[in-house]
Amino acid sequence: MFSIFKKKYSKPLDFSGLRVDMHSHVLPGIDDGAPDSEVSRELISGLKDLGYEKLVATPHVIRDMYNNDAKTINGARRMMEDDLKMAGVDIPLRAAAEYFMDDHFKQMVEKGTELLTIHENKVLVEFSFVTAPLDYKEQFFQLQINGYQPILAHPERYSYLWNRRELFDELKSIGCLFQLNILSLTGHYGKAAVDMAQYLIKKDYINLVGTDLHHSRHLDALRHSSGIAETINDLLHSGRLLNPTL
Repeated sequence: MFSIFKKKYSKPLDFSGLRVDMHSHVLPGIDDGAPDSEVSRELISGLKDLGYEKLVATPHVIRDMYNNDAKTINGARRMMEDDLKMAGVDIPLRAAAEYFMDDHFKQMVEKGTELLTIHENKVLVEFSFVTAPLDYKEQFFQLQINGYQPILAHPERYSYLWNRRELFDELKSIGCLFQLNILSLTGHYGKAAVDMAQYLIKKDYINLVGTDLHHSRHLDALRHSSGIAETINDLLHSGRLLNPTL
């Protein structure tokens, strides 16, 4: 059986088996990720060096903080594509979004606003880190009625769910996909997030993994996270991960 990682972990990990990083904040100047094109280029080049063959940037869409839309996001993507071409960095760069499930997003969905997708009809959404939306089931249902497949970003990081694990079962039962942050497996967000990540993996609930890359510290952490090799390999070999199909 092949491994997506090299046998000796003294060198940076090789993520080429995953092919696609579908969650990152590498577009310049439009959210809390890369502040400018120079940092964007550094982060994108770093992901390519780790073995990724394609990137899907997912800037935040949060009305009162990062009021992005298709115009701002695609504008930043086109600018970055030109920058990468001039720098000789050859890697496909797509743009989607990470939609915060607030009233603004609810209105967008109710109005039938066309959403930016990870792939085909798959839309990345996130909960507040304080509490889940009271009407999350209704919002997911409306997304599905509109023809979208919801992906919940980093479910292992919502601390209010750590003692409400039945909610994960509810979300899966209504057709929600789960995306795991790779760094959650390393302890980057704390031991409780590690435990939750392992719980969701054991439940066969993880469908996608992403870097959620924001800055160089995340990139350095990925470069030195040799301990996650076996877990990612197991996920890949299980056939549950959708990353290689994006």
